[in-house]
Amino acid sequence: MSLRIAFLASDVDVAQDALAELSRRYGHVPPDQAQVIVALGGDGFMLRTLHTMIDHPAPVYGMNRGTVGFLMNEYREDGLIERLEEAVQEIINPLSMTAMDRRGEVHKALAINEVSLLRAGPQAARLRISVDGRMRMEELVCDGALVSTPAGSTAYNYSAHGPILPIGSDVLALTAIAAFRPRRWRGALLPSNAMVRFDVLEADKRPVMADADSISVADIDWVEIRTDTQIRHKILFDPGHGLEERLISEQFT
Repeated sequence: MSLRIAFLASDVDVAQDALAELSRRYGHVPPDQAQVIVALGGDGFMLRTLHTMIDHPAPVYGMNRGTVGFLMNEYREDGLIERLEEAVQEIINPLSMTAMDRRGEVHKALAINEVSLLRAGPQAARLRISVDGRMRMEELVCDGALVSTPAGSTAYNYSAHGPILPIGSDVLALTAIAAFRPRRWRGALLPSNAMVRFDVLEADKRPVMADADSISVADIDWVEIRTDTQIRHKILFDPGHGLEERLISEQFT
């Protein structure tokens, strides 16, 4: 029996062209009938695919038709069935964000890479940080802060000078964005089962927004973040090019 593949593609021309060619060569089934889902695009499209396919059991294999492609494999039209059969699977648990805005409305979202808090006005944000119900920092004055998974540690977290985390390390990175006070505070490494809470101080004068993989909530009062171990995203990589190798390689470039 041939492998049942569902091809999904971003809107860019090169991804749409790849969708047409690969569907012609290998056939195409709806995602709910697929044994594997092939995502054609960049990292942003891969994240959207994982979110969209959250209730589908099929693993996702990405091929890069975007820019960076950290979560993607190299694009090649030949030998796709063999590559899929030999691919190595990585399991990723997303972060769960619960945020309450100043109107008292509660918002929930999932993030595969990171949950970030960003100032939404001209003044720096003032944040209080608690971990597992214990206050750890009374006041962080900053442009923002984020909590990152290992899979997302090379994205926004790395740009904000946070650490790269090996897959399977069972830790999260809490990273400050342009910290003003404490000026030299660079963040913390936390157990993956930790619950992190940010309370926004002076939220009326210093508004803050929260973002979970591009799902944004404006004018927040507080945010709680924890790993959702009930959700398991399955991502496929070519042998020797999995997330573990990419995380190591990124630190030597």
